[in-house]
Amino acid sequence: MDAETMSSSGQITSGVKSHASILSIITFVCKQLPSWRDDPDRPTEQSERKLNSQLYKFLNSQAREHLPMFLFGYEEPQYRRRNVDLSVLPTENMLIEAQLYTIYDPVFVIECKRLPAPPPKEREKEYVTGMKWDKISGGIQRFKLGLHGAKHNLAAMIGYIQDSSHNWHSTINKWISELVEHPIGDGNTWENNEKLKIIEEDKTTGIAKYQSIHNRTGDVANNEIELHHLWITMDIGK
Repeated sequence: MDAETMSSSGQITSGVKSHASILSIITFVCKQLPSWRDDPDRPTEQSERKLNSQLYKFLNSQAREHLPMFLFGYEEPQYRRRNVDLSVLPTENMLIEAQLYTIYDPVFVIECKRLPAPPPKEREKEYVTGMKWDKISGGIQRFKLGLHGAKHNLAAMIGYIQDSSHNWHSTINKWISELVEHPIGDGNTWENNEKLKIIEEDKTTGIAKYQSIHNRTGDVANNEIELHHLWITMDIGK
């Protein structure tokens, strides 16, 4: 990754390549997930919010040494009153592909979901979608509607796998197939090519990586968004 250059007046004179910088963030997060899960100082938790808070603190601590150009934010405000779970911000003003990012502007956002989702039954498919047109609770659903990551062409989702006996990749893609045939009326249209594709699955570390590309609606930077799915098996070794 190319570092930015500051002039004597404090203005940035060169930037970093967006693809390279974002991929470095994704690689960093993925590498840190097993270390976070296995940290002996980390209290055992099940709730999504507590896991998000733990992960945010761990990533920020590790970024000081391994990703010093960026820091992590928690519950970043998005469209209207919505928040995305984690964000990545520059530690100082930065140009990325001719766009200026200040310390207040996320360069990357991450949504986190438990698999399986907690009760009630209506939350079952929340990694992908809410189950009613007026219940916009799904992770991918919010990205597609521009409620999360509207200014970004690329984002990530972290899946906390709390039941590794289940084939979640197959189940997620089955839910997408169902939405192709039976949209819920939230304004989203779904295509079979939006299913998650395997990038890597490592049973030793309990890490799996997938990728998907989704069409979008609303006031968004691009009519498609690329999602990187980083899944961490929380019950590994049990």
